[in-house]
This record gives sequence, C-alpha cells and structure tokens, in this order.
Amino acid sequence: MKLAVIGSGIMGRGIAQVCITSGYETILVDIDDDALDKARTEIEQRLHREVEKQRMSQNEAASAFELLEFSSSITSAVWETSFVIECVPENLELKQSILSMIEKTKPQIIATNTSSISIDRLSEGLEDPSVLIGMHFFNPAPVMKLVEIVIGTRTSDDVIEKTQQLALQFKKEPIMVKDFPGFASSRLGVSLGLEAIRMVEQGVATPSDIDKAMTFGYRHPMGPLELTDYIGLDTRLKIAEYLNSTGISPSFDIPDLLKEMVNEGKLGRKTGEGFYKWEGGKRQ
Repeated sequence: MKLAVIGSGIMGRGIAQVCITSGYETILVDIDDDALDKARTEIEQRLHREVEKQRMSQNEAASAFELLEFSSSITSAVWETSFVIECVPENLELKQSILSMIEKTKPQIIATNTSSISIDRLSEGLEDPSVLIGMHFFNPAPVMKLVEIVIGTRTSDDVIEKTQQLALQFKKEPIMVKDFPGFASSRLGVSLGLEAIRMVEQGVATPSDIDKAMTFGYRHPMGPLELTDYIGLDTRLKIAEYLNSTGISPSFDIPDLLKEMVNEGKLGRKTGEGFYKWEGGKRQ
C-alpha cells in the first residue's frame, strides 16, 4: 500500500516520517515548493539523529528516505495511492476544499488529521462520506504514541478497521472516539491549556511554576504552557474558538491574554517567543 500525506508543515512532515520508517512508500504533497524543501531537509536531519542515537542503522535510515517522494500536485500524487492523510491547517473551508480534491482521485480511505473539527462537517462536500475518518496524530508525530481515530456517523466499518490496523503498523496506540466537538484529547488538552493561560493572566504563578505543577505533580511530559508554545498560540486559539463556538462547556471561554499574545505575534516556538523564549526550536 502506498500512502500520501497532504501538507508538509510540522505535522505533515512528522507523519510522513512515521510512514516511511514503518516501511510504506509515501508521497508528501504541498503546493509550496519551499515548504517541501524544508520538509525534505528536516526529515533527513531527523533520520540522521536517529542513527546518531543508535535507534536505527545508517542503512535503515537510507532505505526509509528512499521510500519518500515529494510532489506539488495533489491530484497527480494521490492518483497513485489508496490511503491519504490530510494535514492542512485547522480551517474548515480549507480542509473541505482539499478533501474534495482528494476524493476526485478515488482513494479507498481519506484520513484527516484534524484535532477538533467535526468529521461529519468535513464530509459535507464529499460524494461518498463513508471513506472519511479522523486520524489525529500528536506532535511530534514520530515520538508520540497516541493516534486518536475519530469515527463519523457515515464512516464505513471497513475504513475504521483499516485505519486502526495502519495505526498499529505505525506502532502507535489507537483510541476510538465518536465525532463530538473536541473529541477526547483536544477537549481535555485545550481545556487545561486555557485554564493555565487564565492563571498567568490572573497572576497566580509564573508560566514555569504552573508547568512544573503538571510535570512534577501529575507526571505530564510537558506543561500546558510550554505545550501551547510548542504547537503555536495561533493554533491553540483557532481550536479554542471552534470549541467555544459549540457551547459544549464554559471552560472554552478564551482568555484575553491569549488573544493579545497572538495579535502581538507571540506565537511560541515558531516565532521565538510565547510564554517562553525559544531559539533553534528549543526552549531557553
């Protein structure tokens, strides 16, 4: 089976790495050639680090990279594949447009790496919504074990089974979730992140101490504010706005501080400043 990953941003390139290191021929697609070049370089560097850390041999790394192709055309790339993973930004209209383009090439399964948008909403423009399923990876995708499989009301049983099997082939731990706003992981994670931001806003404690409360007190691998920086404050805000609009819980009311920081361009790791300072992708 040949796979396609649509979108070569942080998540897309990470998922592409997961695909090739699991032995699958994979096409990474992006309309931006510069983004593809950046993805190519980063994936090569990550594989090199795996060799340095003795997690794989030089031959294994080289063989994995040989499985990866790059394309700037969705239609021509996806014609060759049966399983497509869409990883474009978390925007309903953009995702619906891309998913419609993908469907025209008749893949057997279309998985969307959405962290919060309803699968049924995303499938509204599709001729056959039974092929669409949520496959929510976590950042960084090559490291994080969880894959949240989100089942739409019209997703077929065959698509569910094959997606679960692929997640297991990726050596991930899949969980099955119904199509409900925020699913399981985002509903919990965003709620915690927003509450941590409110605590900074109220002067309860410093970002570092709030994060330590969760890393040392609850054994989280990363505190909610560092995680917000890592994924991007703008991404956190978009997801929070969507969840807030559903009215499912007052915990998704958006702190003014989050809006202010996004407006000021303090987006976290990607801009070098958020709740922490960042340099070279590392927290200072």
